Amino acid sequence: MKYMLTYDFMETIRNTNQWLGASVHALGSYPAMSLFPNPAAEWMKAWGEVTERTFARMVVKPDWNLPTFTGPNGNDRTARAEVVVARPFGDLLHFKVEGRREKARRVLLVAPMSGHYATLLRSTVISLLPDCEVFITDWHNARDIPVSAGKFDVEDYTLYLVDFMKELGADLHVIAVCQPAPLTLVATALLAEDYPDAQPRSLTLIGGPIDPDATPTDVTDFGNRVTMGQLEETMIQRVGFKYPGVGRKVYPGLLQLASFVSMNGETHTKAFTDQISRVAKGEASEHDKHNKFYDEYLAVMDMTAEFYLSTVERVFKAGEIAKNEFTVAGRMVDIGKITTVAVKTVEGEKDDISAPGQCVAALDLLTGLPDSKKASHVEPGAGHYGIFAGGSWRNNIRPLVLEFIDANSASPMPANSNTAA
Repeated sequence: MKYMLTYDFMETIRNTNQWLGASVHALGSYPAMSLFPNPAAEWMKAWGEVTERTFARMVVKPDWNLPTFTGPNGNDRTARAEVVVARPFGDLLHFKVEGRREKARRVLLVAPMSGHYATLLRSTVISLLPDCEVFITDWHNARDIPVSAGKFDVEDYTLYLVDFMKELGADLHVIAVCQPAPLTLVATALLAEDYPDAQPRSLTLIGGPIDPDATPTDVTDFGNRVTMGQLEETMIQRVGFKYPGVGRKVYPGLLQLASFVSMNGETHTKAFTDQISRVAKGEASEHDKHNKFYDEYLAVMDMTAEFYLSTVERVFKAGEIAKNEFTVAGRMVDIGKITTVAVKTVEGEKDDISAPGQCVAALDLLTGLPDSKKASHVEPGAGHYGIFAGGSWRNNIRPLVLEFIDANSASPMPANSNTAA
């Protein structure tokens, strides 16, 4: 019961701050406040507006809001998300582009389940849509999943990926971003052993902790500094009475967000102070740079306790995947069984979450794969976010990934295949 009360207490604090922001903003908007112009009143109104938006976004799943793009004939193309496979803990989505023939490149983006929604990869999806048929894993917020749906740990996650890849078939190229990279590698090995005809043609691993001990960072080394008992006692709570998942043990999104913010507290404080000043001066807008970033950054989701704890214990502490000792349903999975799937790793030179060396370790585990099917790239000057969504991704990494996909496709792509159609 105490863990439910803690969860509800955190939600009460969030709700109270949202209400305070809304109240102050409403008070500052009264016409009477303009009788005697006062910069302090404008700042108070701006504080209320920014505060309300900030705390409201923490419990809202962002929309995809995919913009239109122009096809080769000058026609505007729109894309909408369609559910291909619906499961309790996550769906497989397809971004269907209206009025367009299906693209030869079929890409599955495996989104991280590490606190944020799959929409964190919105810009990655947008960059691939003109050239690819794009699918993505859309993980659900654990607070909204009834206890009756059962557990969901790293093995269940891996089996979800196996099912999703089997559904899409062999003519597929998989891109795993950050957290899911190790488990996607394991899922591919399972396919190699059990369903060889369903293996993807290529696998691109971007900034993932295949071997967290190769080059430890503050984030990946966290699990080695605390015991599992300490983690369970301090990080795990039961979903409160407000949500459908009441009673489910989770690692709450609000607690995760507090950790994210604390790592760069001064930077975030300055960002919000500056935004309040811009709002007070009338220089801010609904979709300005600050709102665009923080609307996504602040939208967090709960993870099931068993997924979080098993990830820390098995991937980070025990290094089961780095040692090629990972088991699923009591059965050892041998990554060396991957013999035909081309694998490329991408790392950022200045990645402070999954540093260079952690992801490329996957290539040493692929003992059955010819060197001609292995590739790696370290992006100079790029941080963690930049290698899948920033300028480094758009200008350098994306073209390299598309070239890698084309080189390992069933048939050569046409010369103009990098343009929208």
